[in-house]
Amino acid sequence: MLNFKYSIPTEIFFGKGQISALPGELLRYGSSVLLVYGGGSIKRAGLYDTVVRLLSGAKIAYWELVGVEPNPRIDTVRAGAKLCKENGIDTVLAIGGGSSIDCAKVVAAAANYDGDAWDLVLHPDKIGKVLPIAAVLTIAATGSEMDRIAVISNMATNEKLATSHDGLRPRFAVMDPEYTYTVPKYQTASGTADIFSHVLESYFVKTPGVYLQRRFCEALLKTCLHYGPKAMTDPEDYEARANLMWASSLAINDLITYGTERRWTVHPIEHVLSAHYDITHGVGLAVLTPNWMRFVCGFSENLPYFAEYGVNVWNLPSSLPQEVLAQQAIEKTEGFFEALGLPKHLSELGIPIDLLEPMAEQAAGSGRVGGFHPLSKEDVYSILKMSY
Repeated sequence: MLNFKYSIPTEIFFGKGQISALPGELLRYGSSVLLVYGGGSIKRAGLYDTVVRLLSGAKIAYWELVGVEPNPRIDTVRAGAKLCKENGIDTVLAIGGGSSIDCAKVVAAAANYDGDAWDLVLHPDKIGKVLPIAAVLTIAATGSEMDRIAVISNMATNEKLATSHDGLRPRFAVMDPEYTYTVPKYQTASGTADIFSHVLESYFVKTPGVYLQRRFCEALLKTCLHYGPKAMTDPEDYEARANLMWASSLAINDLITYGTERRWTVHPIEHVLSAHYDITHGVGLAVLTPNWMRFVCGFSENLPYFAEYGVNVWNLPSSLPQEVLAQQAIEKTEGFFEALGLPKHLSELGIPIDLLEPMAEQAAGSGRVGGFHPLSKEDVYSILKMSY
């Protein structure tokens, strides 16, 4: 296990009715706020009215950045930063899922930056003072409500990139599972796949002596397997929604990666796909992940990790040969995503086959991508072809 410094400072207000804490928490940071959200879902669910009522009652002035895209765009970030600068806004409050929260994070950083907001995505070392960020979560998926990462798309350059900085971690988040009742089945499925993929990126590492972290990961993976289908069957199953919501935070808030050396593999490949085709992130991950597994299992040194995954997560008999355990675990992973109703092939997403090679080159850049089994551009191309 590697050395680490433990710090996860986001305060969490979890459970029914915790929205009542919102005005008091916001007032700790100032008396004005920028609301950042996507479409009309929070209005149809009544959440918008609740937030506005609480802000008005506490005499907190608010402005709105509306229409955040599913893959938030740098143009929207720029518009939000402009609102903050022109109105001297104290705090940025995201209402929604990872898209709104990621947008809010970079808005909060760009509000105190004199240059273009895209600089802060390309060069996170340029991030200085960040306005306090808060979140009211409405979907279990990215875990952005409790992490230091934001992913932003630049449609002019066909780039979807992650930036990371301690200042981007929200100061607090309200997490009421009841706010996820109205999430459509397809989004519930893609959110579950996103959580599952986040955990897998932390689980498949080769850092020695991280027994506890691996057991944490397995518990989170089993939570997805158990409660993902339940939330699909009964959208108002509070227990299922609550467990998925908490799993989404724990999957990426650094807890399961402390002491390990994690480097993303499937995520940066998917980011290239959705940068070009604006596909749902969890959907892209569900298509790519089983084929990444098949590719890296072609190397004998990786088989023990997938055999352990098959035994501890999928309850396969440990007496089976490692090759069989790995193959069956991969098939079960792919079957889980299919059972959630998610696509199996990139061709189903309208991605033309002749663009797979340039996208592989973009994903790998001039080096290799990932840490468990670093991939060259040729390797990424092979995975994309397998996924097609």
